[in-house]
Amino acid sequence: MKTIYAAVLAGSISVCALSTVIAQAPKADNPELKIYRETTPKINDLIHTKLDVRFDYKKRYMYGKEWVTLKPHFYPTDSLRLDAKGMDLKTIAVVKAGKYIPLKFTYDSLTVAIKLDKVYQNTDNYTIYIDYTSKPNELKVKGSAAINDAKGLYFINPDGTEKDKPTQIWTQGETEASSAWFPTIDKPNQKTTEEIAMTVPAKYVTLSNGRLASQKVNGDGTRTDTWKQELPHSPYLFMMAVGDFKIYKDTWRGKEVSYYLEPKYAPYAKDIFGFTPEVMEFYSKTLGVDYPWYKYSQIVVRDYVSGAMENTSATLHGVYVQGTKRELDDRYYDGGRSTIVHELFHQWFGDYVTAESWSNLTVNESFADFSETLWAEYKYGKDAGDAHIYDDMVNYLSQPAAKTKNLVRFNYADKEDMFDVVTYQKGGRILYMLRNYLGNAAFYKGLNIYLKTNAFKNGEAQQLRLALEEASGKDLNWFFNQWYYGAGHPVLNITYNYDAAKKTQAVYLQQTQDGNAFILPMAVDIYVGGKKVRHNVWMRDKTDTLYFPAATKPDLVNVDGDKVLLTKKTDTKTLDEYAFQYFNAPLFLDRFEAIDGAKSKQTDKTAQKIIISAMNDTFYQLRIKAINSATMTNDDVRNSATPVLVKLAQTDENNLVRAAAITALGKLKAAGNLNLFKQAVTSQSYAVQGAAMNAIGAVDPQQAMALAKTYQNNAEGSLKQAIMGVYAANGTDAEWPYVYNEFKNSDVNAQFPLIRKMAEFAARVKNPAYTQEFITTAGAIGVKYKQFGAAPTIIQLLTNIKEARTKMGDTASADAADKAITPLKD
Repeated sequence: MKTIYAAVLAGSISVCALSTVIAQAPKADNPELKIYRETTPKINDLIHTKLDVRFDYKKRYMYGKEWVTLKPHFYPTDSLRLDAKGMDLKTIAVVKAGKYIPLKFTYDSLTVAIKLDKVYQNTDNYTIYIDYTSKPNELKVKGSAAINDAKGLYFINPDGTEKDKPTQIWTQGETEASSAWFPTIDKPNQKTTEEIAMTVPAKYVTLSNGRLASQKVNGDGTRTDTWKQELPHSPYLFMMAVGDFKIYKDTWRGKEVSYYLEPKYAPYAKDIFGFTPEVMEFYSKTLGVDYPWYKYSQIVVRDYVSGAMENTSATLHGVYVQGTKRELDDRYYDGGRSTIVHELFHQWFGDYVTAESWSNLTVNESFADFSETLWAEYKYGKDAGDAHIYDDMVNYLSQPAAKTKNLVRFNYADKEDMFDVVTYQKGGRILYMLRNYLGNAAFYKGLNIYLKTNAFKNGEAQQLRLALEEASGKDLNWFFNQWYYGAGHPVLNITYNYDAAKKTQAVYLQQTQDGNAFILPMAVDIYVGGKKVRHNVWMRDKTDTLYFPAATKPDLVNVDGDKVLLTKKTDTKTLDEYAFQYFNAPLFLDRFEAIDGAKSKQTDKTAQKIIISAMNDTFYQLRIKAINSATMTNDDVRNSATPVLVKLAQTDENNLVRAAAITALGKLKAAGNLNLFKQAVTSQSYAVQGAAMNAIGAVDPQQAMALAKTYQNNAEGSLKQAIMGVYAANGTDAEWPYVYNEFKNSDVNAQFPLIRKMAEFAARVKNPAYTQEFITTAGAIGVKYKQFGAAPTIIQLLTNIKEARTKMGDTASADAADKAITPLKD
């Protein structure tokens, strides 16, 4: 699963899509944290699950018939317990020679205990028949930071009453929500083959796991599609989707690869998903295990409750991955493509071999997170891969509570808590370190052994360790004990001293974190006289001093030369050393650190040289970083940077760099740049257009208003955001309906950056009804994202609106603001 989270940073709301997990600080006195979460014991094993389902769109019900075949795992048993959440269970019977023999059962609304007709041995298979009704909308369940709902089965606009929203049905099983739509043993350590017959309105298409075995047109305007998944997988990976989707058929090595999209986006199917076969080929060759399932489908649905889900052979995505060709041209790797490869890698790590328990979720999600870096390296170059995994580390380090959590942990308040920055980003970075330590060949050989040994079964971190040890011949207990079964990370301070008399370079390393020292193998690169000498060293204690021979004072000592360590680092390099590092050390993070080192010292010519040079870096993200770091209030920086920015704004090959350059120029509010901005607003890039619109707004708000009206009917992405911002800052009641409707119908990633301007707009419009509709929407956002810390900011915005409307004599809006604030304070 790939997750989307909202973060509240520095008192203003922003969104970190696809990356930042909000790690809630655990309460030390929470008794649930003291409970050992054992791997679920296996009493009965699932073998085959057959479902026959039809849907009641009006009631939001699903009528199901199930035939589930099981056997005792080891010990004889005369009982069976199935998870079945919030259902009406009408009949439960054992099937014998085609006859249905009713069985006694007790049901508590979450699980059903069934008394079997006899004692079964582990050599005996038996089949249970269940006639039931699933009522997901009546189910009271708790979601999580990763998955904001857990009712399993979702009816989207079933009555067709929501304008411009399609009617759809889809499922979401992880963690244990499949049992909200069919009775099962809803645990990751179960595996079963599957057959689902879906009876749906004939105008719709369906998707499920495995292959479409048959289609039967019925006489009542419906059609029954039967899907068969003939290789075993876990119940949480079962899926169904029903709706008006257009299917684009692709292929990989003769296997069907298909993309299901709403008709509006069907022409862009190849642009959105077309690189999928290439990824399948790359992962198959890298892992030495060919893509294992019958087919691979991807579908985009409305109102999805998370980011995406790796259902076996049928991944489900939220709408953020789709877009027109123009929108996609602005997104680059992290604008949805990283999610696509993340879910595809799960088909091996998560589906083919599944975590034995949620405590071991790392063998699913850490690998999928790491796979994003793996593909970025292969497709876009080492800088792209290094940038991606560095972002992982930053996101992990930004969550203070995360340092208290083991990667593999058997004590948690709720299984959903495992979906956090530790499992995803920290786990991905740990694999990045491990690959560097073992070397690519041994690392991937170990993954191959792990996959083949545990194929269609379950795995955990210890099995991963054994596989990597078998491949490499190295003991890895120290690594796994430290990174998998321990918490936190090293906080590393680095200082230097060169002794000219002894011709020796000293490097002082100090770990300042609480607790024991981390064992850190690392490379130290010494640059002297234009040559680099590498030293491979180990830090085993909290303080260590390293000595290296050096005939003259080194130009640079580069600790962690491969830039792989997971650490919070303070490095005392001089500005001259950072300049040498930028121009001579090869890696993304070498140059990134140099830009950071220069950022706060731009009165110095050396810092200026780094910043201005980095505006032409070979990697686009570093060009953007340099642009955003430049202190344009400094005359020397501004005079040097302006011609570079003008050239970047006009000619850079990357749309986001052009947009960043235009944004930087716009902040100068120089009328002389207006023609450049007007030219840029005609670009085919929404990002460039949006930046230009904002820049024009900063220089000449009235021109921006006129241009906004010209472009608003064909605006998407960043351009639409900019138009909304221009209207919110300068508009009147005439512009309110457009801005508010676009805001209300946007996803959270578009809403949060605009919410302050929207609040200011709502505070000044003349029509109280406009103010009150925004108050209602803002209050709902605050409640929805209260768990992420959004409430204080929303309360402040609503308070500001209340004060402004009170001065205008609008007591009704002031009262509405008070009412909206109340649930945010609870």
